[in-house]
Amino acid sequence: MNPNIETFKYDNRIVRAFAIATVVWGLVGFSAGLLIACQLFWPELNLNLQFTTFGRLRPLHTNAVIFAFVGNGMFMGIYYSLQRLCKARMFNDTLSWINFWGWQAIIVSAAVTLPLGITTSKEYAELEWPIDIAIALVWVAFSVNLLGTILRRREKHLYVAIWFYIATAVTVAMLHIVNSLGVPAGAFKSYSIYAGVQDALVQWWYGHNAVAFFLTTPYLGLMYYFLPKAAERPVFSYRLSIIHFWALIFIYIWAGPHHLLYTALPDWAQSLGMVFSLMLIAPSWGGMLNGLLTLRGAWDKLRTEPMLKFMVVAVTAYGMATLEGPMLAIKSVNSLSHYTDWTIAHVHTGALGWNGFLTFSVLYWLFPRLYNTKLYSVKLANWHFWLGLLGMMFYVIPMYWSGITQGLMWKQFTSEGFMQYPNFLETVLQLIPMYKLRAIGGTFYILGTCLMAYNLWKTAKSGVFVPEVEVQASALKSQPEVHEEKHPWGHRWIESKPMVMTVFALVAVAIGGLVEFIPMWVIKENIPTIAAVKPYTPLEVLGRDIYIREGCVGCHSQMIRPFRSETERYGDYSKAGEFVFDHPFLWGSKRTGPDLHRIGGKYPDAWHYNHMDDPRLTSPGSIMPRYPWLLTQKLETNSLPARLGALRKAGVPYPAGFEATAQTNLQAQTAKVVENLKQGAITNAPPDREIIALVAYLQRLGTDIKATNAPPVKTASN
Repeated sequence: MNPNIETFKYDNRIVRAFAIATVVWGLVGFSAGLLIACQLFWPELNLNLQFTTFGRLRPLHTNAVIFAFVGNGMFMGIYYSLQRLCKARMFNDTLSWINFWGWQAIIVSAAVTLPLGITTSKEYAELEWPIDIAIALVWVAFSVNLLGTILRRREKHLYVAIWFYIATAVTVAMLHIVNSLGVPAGAFKSYSIYAGVQDALVQWWYGHNAVAFFLTTPYLGLMYYFLPKAAERPVFSYRLSIIHFWALIFIYIWAGPHHLLYTALPDWAQSLGMVFSLMLIAPSWGGMLNGLLTLRGAWDKLRTEPMLKFMVVAVTAYGMATLEGPMLAIKSVNSLSHYTDWTIAHVHTGALGWNGFLTFSVLYWLFPRLYNTKLYSVKLANWHFWLGLLGMMFYVIPMYWSGITQGLMWKQFTSEGFMQYPNFLETVLQLIPMYKLRAIGGTFYILGTCLMAYNLWKTAKSGVFVPEVEVQASALKSQPEVHEEKHPWGHRWIESKPMVMTVFALVAVAIGGLVEFIPMWVIKENIPTIAAVKPYTPLEVLGRDIYIREGCVGCHSQMIRPFRSETERYGDYSKAGEFVFDHPFLWGSKRTGPDLHRIGGKYPDAWHYNHMDDPRLTSPGSIMPRYPWLLTQKLETNSLPARLGALRKAGVPYPAGFEATAQTNLQAQTAKVVENLKQGAITNAPPDREIIALVAYLQRLGTDIKATNAPPVKTASN
């Protein structure tokens, strides 16, 4: 027996566990998405229950798809491919299972807390601080397992897929920790340490790069492994893969500010985000072409291999989304697209096409190999392919139509110079047919996924699970050194040094964030203060927390851009100094309803009271859910001292001892709201209900600098 040959076993148990979780959570996440899609044209589906409103279920849907479906799919593919690329079993089986069960526990905790209204409101980072800590710990377990496996590999050079896995591990950790920093105000409540403009910059640095390094880089690694395997062809270009990797991870991290164009973010940061977004086209399309050109000479396999059909659509969708994203980052395009359904169409091209179809592809590849059998039905897989593709088309095309319709209607003026559609609800009602078509597309997509689940189950039943695969390989220490005289310090050298590659990757992704963040904290001119802007009162703090709890930010923005169409509709454009006490910021990213930054004083208190009880009373035809529980649930004030103390630690200048007088302050403002309600014929409103606090908060919005505003335009904006 050759002493340099080692026998070891690949672990398939952990791969199977993540594969099953991927299918289950995919069905859950897609179903939640279909439900909230239907709620937008059928408000009764909100059920008049506080746990099933659109505002509470939307973050449940996004978290289920991103972290449950794609997250489990990512781990599934990495745990399968990494062992074979390194010719080594995973570093530690216990860490593998901590990764699995810890991740499922996090998902379940999200499924419980988000419908309960326990949320930070920060997009893709809604989970509260105890769960954030759990995410960090589980990610450490995964990263140690990943790097430990790489360090004890039996293959000298690191294949391109592993480069993307390493970048994913280090960057997601950095993004999660920096964005999640907050001050706890109780077991399930915290406030971001950042405020206003700074919080917006950090959040979208995180939010954009969560797309980059959770939804993209690990899946590019899976593409580089599974596509050549299925095509039985080598990757088209090794050099192109090098350029793709380093250019992508360096450039991507700078692009976050393109989510904040024409906002109160300083213009230099907006322009920086736009420029780097446009630069992203090159590496992104380099990766797409590298994947598609790998199929040269293997096109006949597309007729017989369903996995390849899904993979081709996935890579194509990646190319489409990564071209459209930079186009949407151009300021003139963004002025039309932002806050509209155009963005929804864009992100679902990536979610349904890139992430969804690539995950389906990997599942169809893995199950026959995990169970040592053939796929139960190629015909069912083909049906899934066409249902999924048709579902995508029925989803994204109506949303593009809807988004462009929204943007144009918001900006339309008559020949006399008046707003063509002053009533915001007019624009919403035009979109209802498109929302119905979207729901049809979602139904097709889910039906296809159900066919896949059945097909994979029957595949498993027809075979026998292979828990471990015994293989042999030469030990790394026994492999002869290869000296590359011409380029001793070239990329092949980096590939043989995993820790060097890890450090280089961390430096590459850290540079962009530092360049954007440091000036925002050091140069005070980036956020000029306004003397008239004061901290929220105790009652307004509680009202703002209710606004966050109910997910109002999912449908309403609080950022008026400096466009005539917006200042005439809403009032004076938003200033950076108005948000210095906002922990977290609530600028929003979608307007299903009107912007609320200048809503304060626009309507009487009774209007808001009736509007929250039944929006159809004040806005006939509205698709907004009812919130009757706000009129009956008592306002919880025991936590007020802890909340005010946490906000003070986060930087809000409440005076020392303010907590002792907070209740008196709250009761005095409550009495004013109740008196105002009586003037609106609401004489039976109890002073200790949640609706009182929410009305107080809404009436505060945008009033700090109202004296400098132009006279309000008297147009309905419900």
